[in-house]
Amino acid sequence: MSLALLVQKFGGTSVGDVGRLQHVARRIVEVKEEGNEIVVVVSAIAGETDRLLQLAHQITETPNARELDVILATGEQVAIGLLSLAIQACGSKARSFTGTQVRILTDNVHTRARILNIDVERVRQALREGEIAIVAGFQGVNVEEEVTTLGRGGSDLTAVALAAALDADICEIYTDVEGVYTADPDLVSTARKLPRVAYEEMIEVASLGARVLQARAVEYAKNYNVSIHVRSSFTRNPGTMVVQEDRDMERVAVSGIAYDKNEAKITITGVVDRPGIAAKLFGRVAESGIVVDMIVQNISQDGHTDISFTVPRSDFHKAKELVEGVAREIGANQILGDDRIAKVSIVGVGIRTHSGVAAKMFAALAAEKVNIMMISTSEIKVSCVIEEQYAELAVRVLHDTFQLGDPPAEER
Repeated sequence: MSLALLVQKFGGTSVGDVGRLQHVARRIVEVKEEGNEIVVVVSAIAGETDRLLQLAHQITETPNARELDVILATGEQVAIGLLSLAIQACGSKARSFTGTQVRILTDNVHTRARILNIDVERVRQALREGEIAIVAGFQGVNVEEEVTTLGRGGSDLTAVALAAALDADICEIYTDVEGVYTADPDLVSTARKLPRVAYEEMIEVASLGARVLQARAVEYAKNYNVSIHVRSSFTRNPGTMVVQEDRDMERVAVSGIAYDKNEAKITITGVVDRPGIAAKLFGRVAESGIVVDMIVQNISQDGHTDISFTVPRSDFHKAKELVEGVAREIGANQILGDDRIAKVSIVGVGIRTHSGVAAKMFAALAAEKVNIMMISTSEIKVSCVIEEQYAELAVRVLHDTFQLGDPPAEER
């Protein structure tokens, strides 16, 4: 009788070469031999997706999205086959499945598809036969039987969605860090691993640039109440549990600092201040598939205003061209662009119950002569757009300001 049904996801660095694949295989078999049922989701081997993208871009600067999905999905297909062989070499039974074979049904949006339904019968059959089911992450299939992919970090979403569909006991996300930290541990030496993080906090942290978990995967986990355990594939230490918020979490105003350099800012000056202008502008941007983040509109003067907004840096030039076209139509003055900015954010469910948190953040940045260009807030986060060159300084300063580092030795 099985102890638990586990969904385990291993990222690209965890299966980066044959040695690591074999290490992961042994670890999976150990858990299986304890009496658990195991479903494993695997990403492409580290660097493989980028290599495939480069090949496509060598053919054309603007590859067709449908064909791009056909190309990119092969990375995970190779990984599941290799891991299945490695598990079999350890003396255990394993069977690999592509997203199409499992029938991870998605919408028709190539390169960033959304999951509509999962048919887990083939996975359940493999488990009933005592096999470890190895499922390709990041990919699915639409109603027209065309391969789709789920966007960067999509293997996280595959794992969480499978855990929900299978009613698994837990979804373990194995990566190259030991959990979720108060800041990037490569940047802040005193960053502390958090034992628990609320779904809402993790969604904000993930969407703000932290690459531990895909934001869409955390949203899915929240909606279906899937407990996530983020942990390292290289150690046996417990990691960070991503779970429902509880009262204890609100005692701490700020739980982490996030930053993102993948940002660009566009400003339109002299925009006529009348109904429908913003809808026309951002509707055109949305039609192109570009995600807008922060938006700031100045107070109208003489019937005109300025509008600033941020987009991913990779979409900067495309967005600027679109906006220039709209600006001519609406008679705006000029378009200003800046692709050397960064977004620094403080996150914590306690922000909504503690006063003065934003003011403390602004004061800390001002003391370091860091100019704030834009500000965005939600119930549990405050984000500031600053010059890119000050991003690391801002993270360290805010980490110290909110005392997020490791406690002194005598308090441990």
